[in-house]
Amino acid sequence: MIKHIATPLLDIAYDEQGDIGGWPVVLLHGFPYDIHAYQDVAPRLASRGARVITPYLRGYGPTRFLSPATPRSGQQAALGADLLALLDALRIERAVLGGYDWGGRAACIVAALHPSRVRGLVSVNGYTIQDIAAAARPVGPEQEYRYWYQYYFHGERGRAGLAGNRRAFCRLLWSLWSPAWRFDDDTYARTAAAFDNPDFVDVVIHSYRHRFGLVDGDPRFDDMERRLSAMPPVSVPAIVLEGDADGVTPPAGGQAGAQRFTGRSESRLLPGIGHNLPQEAPEAFARAVLDVHAWVGPGGGRAG
Repeated sequence: MIKHIATPLLDIAYDEQGDIGGWPVVLLHGFPYDIHAYQDVAPRLASRGARVITPYLRGYGPTRFLSPATPRSGQQAALGADLLALLDALRIERAVLGGYDWGGRAACIVAALHPSRVRGLVSVNGYTIQDIAAAARPVGPEQEYRYWYQYYFHGERGRAGLAGNRRAFCRLLWSLWSPAWRFDDDTYARTAAAFDNPDFVDVVIHSYRHRFGLVDGDPRFDDMERRLSAMPPVSVPAIVLEGDADGVTPPAGGQAGAQRFTGRSESRLLPGIGHNLPQEAPEAFARAVLDVHAWVGPGGGRAG
C-alpha cells in the first residue's frame, strides 16, 4: 500500500508492509530502478516480524518536492538527508537499512554519520560514499568504459537524451548491468512509470555532475558533504552483497572500502546476479537483512 508523509523538503511516497509495531527496516532503491526492486523482499521480511518501509527516492514515482524553489539536487548528501528526514517523520528511532546504488549510498551515509539511528546495514557493492575530491582521477580502462552513461550526462546532449528517451535509455542500462537477468516487458514497465516524475531528469543529471565536481550542490547540504569528504567509517553491523554478473560495478571480493567497515561485517558474493540485486536475488537479500537483525538482537524502533 502506497502512503505519503511530509518531510521538510519532500512529500515522500512509500510502500509499507508488516506490523506497524514490528522491527523497522527501510529498503532503498537505486538508479534507474524503483520500489519494485523489493517486491519479493518486503513480504519475506514482513512475515518475519518486520515493519518494511520502501520509499521512492527524490525524483522518482509519486515523491514530490514541496517547493518549486528547492534545488533538484541528486547529490549524495541530499539522499542521505532525505533518509534521515524520513526516519524522523515516521518517528523511527533505529532501523535496519538496506540498499543498492543510490539507495545503498544513502544507507551508508546515515549509517556512517548517524550510527545511533541504524541497527544494521545491508549494502550492495560495499562502502559507496563518494570521494568527490578524487573523482577527477581516472580508474583503469576496464572500469572507465562502464561509466559511459555518467560522462554522457555531463553534457547537454545527455540531458536531452535522457529527457527524450528515458524509458529506452534506462532499459538499456538494465540489460547491460544485469546481463543474466531475463526480465519481461511488464516487469520493466512497472518500474519505468517511476521515471515519469517531473523532477527525474533534473535530479539524475545533477547527481552525475555533482559527483564529479562539475556543479555546485544545494548549500543546505554543505556541512554534510564536508563530513562525507572525510570518508567516515561505518561502525554498525553490516553485510556487503555483490553479484558476480554486475555489469557496472564488478565485484571487489568484499574489498570495496572494506577498511571503512569497522564493526562486525561480512561479505557475500552471489553467482549470476547483476546490479539490481534485490530484485534478481530477493531471497539472498532478505536473508542478509534477517541475519543482520539477528546479530543485533531485538530492539525497539519507534521514537519516543
